[in-house]
Amino acid sequence: MTHTNFGALPRKHGKKYQEASKVVDRSRAYSPEEAIELAKKASYARFDETVELHLKMGVNPRSADQQVRGVALLPNGLGKKTRVLVFTQGEAIKLAEEAGADYVGADELIKQIESGWLEFDVSLATPDMMPKVAKLGRILGRRGLMPNPKSGTVVAPEQLPRAITEARKGRVEFRLDRTAVIHLPIGKISFDKDNLLENLGAVLGAILKAKPSGAKGQYIKSISLCTSMSPGFKLDIKSALSLAS
Repeated sequence: MTHTNFGALPRKHGKKYQEASKVVDRSRAYSPEEAIELAKKASYARFDETVELHLKMGVNPRSADQQVRGVALLPNGLGKKTRVLVFTQGEAIKLAEEAGADYVGADELIKQIESGWLEFDVSLATPDMMPKVAKLGRILGRRGLMPNPKSGTVVAPEQLPRAITEARKGRVEFRLDRTAVIHLPIGKISFDKDNLLENLGAVLGAILKAKPSGAKGQYIKSISLCTSMSPGFKLDIKSALSLAS
């Protein structure tokens, strides 16, 4: 995600990007409806671009009581099949398989991952597996694939069906980065405008609910929307937050 990377050095863009930029008025903040309509017009890639949201947060990423982290469940999904892996053992294996997990297991999956296999999008684990899964931290952590109780990806066996269903529908994790920015996808440019607006509302609602106890002043300083290849559109914060669900 590159187009609203606050603090990044300026970069040169191609002719198509420059043409797309002509639809953006940098001096104004758009309503979410306007931004999505313009993003659709500005989209020029030959693939179905991801629609991305970027939020500059009014918190200190170095302060322990100002961390922003959570999960948003997108009502209209992300427009792609999510491959779900579950680290578990015993009777929970059957539960996970019946719930539709793509890969289920314990030691054999850990060995595969240690060998470089990473053909999955979300990993879940039951608590009894975490001592073994912990040694994968260096591999999975840097890719955002490490199961973690805080993000709801370490669950009791009886909760596996719900967690797997949520992951398949469009479960998006968000986390504050070092520059106090949150980046996350909300769908594909081919989605209907209303579906993207619903997903946007769900994401903003989850981020508002995740407001940390130490947050002071303006919690969300700015919001921008773009696609994988297009320029960013600054959103009017008040109208965007009115969608929060």
